[in-house]
Amino acid sequence: MTPHTTNSVNFRQQFIEFAINQDVLRFGEFQTKAGRLSPYFFNAGLFNDGASLRALSGFYADAVQAADLGFDMLFGPAYKGIILAAITALALAEKGQNVPYAYNRKEAKDHGEGGLTVGAPIAGRVLIIDDVISAGTSVRESVEIIHAAGATPAGVVISLDRQERGTGTLSAAQEVSQRHGIPVIAVATLQDIVSFLSQDFAKTDKLEKIEAYRREFGASPY
Repeated sequence: MTPHTTNSVNFRQQFIEFAINQDVLRFGEFQTKAGRLSPYFFNAGLFNDGASLRALSGFYADAVQAADLGFDMLFGPAYKGIILAAITALALAEKGQNVPYAYNRKEAKDHGEGGLTVGAPIAGRVLIIDDVISAGTSVRESVEIIHAAGATPAGVVISLDRQERGTGTLSAAQEVSQRHGIPVIAVATLQDIVSFLSQDFAKTDKLEKIEAYRREFGASPY
């Protein structure tokens, strides 16, 4: 596993290498939900052991601190965002930034402590932590929960921004940002994948296929 160097200005390139080594980022021919044939596939669900989660948490924390958004707490949308918010809170604490976090249930609990959310009270500026953005449903639900608590969404942090068009000219991340008026921050983007591949002559064929795919389906502007 590629060691994660905290405070590195090059954490995005380190993340791409890490994702490839974990087989989370694969190259080949994959059909997307939109029916497109993509030359790469990213499956964050394969960060599925303690060591990979420990490294992943550091990359999320790096992205959060590099964005310098100003926030009071983290929120993880169920289900994938729950663990991501928790490990990001741990990594930030290790960097000297201790913040509370909360997450939502899919169904409200009517016994015990009850309620729709678990963790710290939702208050102040709340940063949403998730894996990727496709339709933006989990972000919309998170924003509604945050507003209902009287708090303010501060932004969204995801692992990878594919930077490709959705139904219009904007990407899913751009649409979410525009719709909710908040920034969407990615640990890495398609451009970072391109930059990583361009450093290795042996990966020229992969780079050419991705560049062709981006010319056809890439969002604008980026």
